[in-house]
Amino acid sequence: MSLFNPSRDEVRAFFFSAWKTFKLQQVLTDLEKIAVSVILLHPEYHAMLDRPAQYEHQDYFPEMGETNPFLHMSLHLSIHEQLSINQPIGIVGIYEKLMHKYQDAHLAQHDLIECLAETIWLAQRSQTNLDAAHYLTLLQQKAGTIA
Repeated sequence: MSLFNPSRDEVRAFFFSAWKTFKLQQVLTDLEKIAVSVILLHPEYHAMLDRPAQYEHQDYFPEMGETNPFLHMSLHLSIHEQLSINQPIGIVGIYEKLMHKYQDAHLAQHDLIECLAETIWLAQRSQTNLDAAHYLTLLQQKAGTIA
């Protein structure tokens, strides 16, 4: 698996494998531990992860109201990484404000994910790199630190 630019199939295989390894009570890698912690936050994905043959090639259509569980879990992993290194600078403080607001780490992460997803969508739409300044502005707006 390419660490920095995994394919759709590699991402899906990773989540299926991490879940299976967890359920078999086998030793998880550090990244698998993080993935499993995300999976455990989403019991609605457990049945899907138990059936890789059925879901490994499943398409999801946001325009039809469908959420891609693999994308969603991947965004959680991205947020985890950003928080671990405080990049963009200030994200940890914003996350702490959101945790205080919600009294729930998962809901706070979802606010961050919403900002990240919008930033990715804008970059894809305009065929440009991610706009880190815009991302930080969205995060600050979400936390109520700027209007």
